[in-house]
Amino acid sequence: MAKQYTSSLMMVRPASFQFNIETAQSNAFQQQLEGLSKEEIKCKAIEEFDAYVEKLREHKIDVTVIQDTPNPAKPDAIFPNNWISMHADGTIYLFPMCTANRRLEIRPEIIKEIEKKFVVNKVDNMSALANDKLFLEGTGSIIFDHIHRKAYACISPRTDKKLLKEFCLKIGYQAITFTSVDLQNKLVYHTNVMLTIGDTFAIICLESIRDEGERELVKQHLANSGHDIIDITFEQMQSFAGNMLQVQNVDGKTYVVMSETALDSLTATQIKQIEMHTAILSVEIPTIETIGGGSARCMLAEIFLKEKN
Repeated sequence: MAKQYTSSLMMVRPASFQFNIETAQSNAFQQQLEGLSKEEIKCKAIEEFDAYVEKLREHKIDVTVIQDTPNPAKPDAIFPNNWISMHADGTIYLFPMCTANRRLEIRPEIIKEIEKKFVVNKVDNMSALANDKLFLEGTGSIIFDHIHRKAYACISPRTDKKLLKEFCLKIGYQAITFTSVDLQNKLVYHTNVMLTIGDTFAIICLESIRDEGERELVKQHLANSGHDIIDITFEQMQSFAGNMLQVQNVDGKTYVVMSETALDSLTATQIKQIEMHTAILSVEIPTIETIGGGSARCMLAEIFLKEKN
C-alpha cells in the first residue's frame, strides 16, 4: 500500500543563500532583511540549516545532506523540493523551474549521491520544458495525496495547468486544480504554502480559494479521502502555517514538521486538532523563511525510493 510519508529526506546545505531577486517577482512571501550584510545572511542561514538537520536526526529521521556548490551562486538551493521528487516505483522526476538561476540547482552529481544509497530505476528529466516557458515546480507546485493518488495544485506563474495534467496522466494521479490568492489578491506562488496533506489530516487556507465552486471541490476531495480539515487564516498562511510536512522516524513515529513561526501562529484548538493525528516537530528558521520566502516544508525533498541493502 502507498504511504503518505517517508522516513528518508534530502536537504541541500546552502553555499550562497541570499534574497533572490528573480523569484521575488512571483513570491510575495520573500522580504529583505535590513541591517544584515550578505555574509551575515549566509552564515545565519547555514546555522539555521545545521540546527534543523540536527533536530531531525535527534528524532531518528534519516537525512541525506548535499552540500551546495558556491559557483555558480544559487540563492535558493536550500529549497530542493521544487526541482526533484523521488517516488516509490524507483523514478526520480526533475522539474522545469520558472527562473533561470533556480535551474542551476539541478546538478547530476546530486542524483549520483542519491543513487549511492537508494535504488533508482529511471530519471525522468522534464527540466528542459522551461525553455518553452512551461513550468511545474515539483512538490512546491504539487501536493500529493499518495494514498488516494490525487495531486492538488494552485495555478500560478510557477505551475502550468496543462503540464500538470500531463504529468498526472503519466503517474496515474488525479489532478485537482484551483486558484489561490493572498490578502493582496496576488496569486499564491506555490501550493505548499497554503496546503499540507498528511495521512489523515489536511491543513489548508480555504479563504485563499476565492472561487466558491473551486473551494467546495477541494473540500469535497479532502473529505472524501477521509482527511480531517484544519482550516487556517490568511495571516496564518503568511506565517507559513500551510507549509508543513508529515514524516516518519525509524521507529515508525510520525511528526508534522513546521517552523516556529508557523507553530506560534496556530491556535490552541488547531494544535490540539493536529496532535490528534501526529506529533509536532518545530524548527527555528527565521532568516531562511523571511529572506527565502519558503519555510520548513520547502527545505525537505522526500525520498520514497527503496534503500539499497
